[in-house]
Formats: sequence, C-alpha cells, structure tokens
Amino acid sequence: MTIDIPGYRAGTWTLDPAHSEVTFSVRHMMISKVRGTFGVKSATIVAPENPLDATVSATVDVASIDTNDENRDAHLRSADFFDTEEHPTMEFVSTGTRIEGGDFFVDGDLSIRGVSKPVTFELEFGGFGQDPYGNYKAGASATTVINREDFGLTWNAALETGGVLVGKDVTITLDLQGSLQA
Repeated sequence: MTIDIPGYRAGTWTLDPAHSEVTFSVRHMMISKVRGTFGVKSATIVAPENPLDATVSATVDVASIDTNDENRDAHLRSADFFDTEEHPTMEFVSTGTRIEGGDFFVDGDLSIRGVSKPVTFELEFGGFGQDPYGNYKAGASATTVINREDFGLTWNAALETGGVLVGKDVTITLDLQGSLQA
C-alpha cells in the first residue's frame, strides 16, 4: 500500500533537539502522576517514496532524566531503576509503519536497561513546512504505554494504606521536529 501525505518528501530526516522532547508519566502512590523528561541524543528517519516504508532509529540519554526533584532523579539513575552507569541510553528501532482505521502506528523494538521488547507508538503528524532559514521541517507526536517491569524496572515500595509507591504503566510521549537533510 502506498499513501499520499501532503508535503511529504523522501530523504533522510534528523532530529532537531531544540524543538523535540521525550516525556513520560507514571502513577505515584496510585493517587497522582509524576511526569518527567529525557534528553534525546539522536534520531534519524529514513523516508523512502512510500511513507509506510520509513525507518526510525533513536537514542535517548537516560542520565538526562528530569522530574523536577533532584533526589528522585538520582534514585531513578541508580541500579534500583535505570542503572545509568551500566545502561546510559535507551534505544528505539522501528520494524514497520502501518495505518489502521485512518490512524498511523510505528512498531519497533524499545531497549531499556539492556532489555528489548516490541512496542507500538501511535503517531500523529503535525505537518511539514520551511523555516525562515530555508530548512524543510516535519513535526509529529507519538505515544505508547509500557509496563516498566517488562524492562527490568521492578523496584517498588508497599504503602501502609495499600498499593505501591510506583505504578507499572508508563506513558511515553514523543514530540518531535526534524529537518530534511540536503
């Protein structure tokens, strides 16, 4: 199947880190959500003529985690969670792009803490355009939910009132902007 996306151009796209963000949210004490961000080290999309044949590879700097609490961030970097000394990055490599019911999905392998699992991101195109400097840009958002325990992130603490300190489900959201390479 070939699709037509207005403004789409084939080529190699690289991430614009100043206009991109990786965020996450997870339940805390089962009563609220903690949100945080990661810095993106690199991301490349190779886009052939048919957008459904595009490939994506991305690397995130895990040590860049920021939840607006330095003590929590240090704990998340420790061996209890991400173990950034041994596993400094998270990686995503796509295995396919598809359309279902008019929605776009990107399937791929997500690697966290040395564990790779298949995940699916739901993709929302923001559009295409040329910036004031002549660079052709594309924007998109993508979201998935993972079970952190599937990736070896199993630390938790029981609460006196019942439940646990940290939820299992983590929502990951990517807000990305990239530039078409000349």
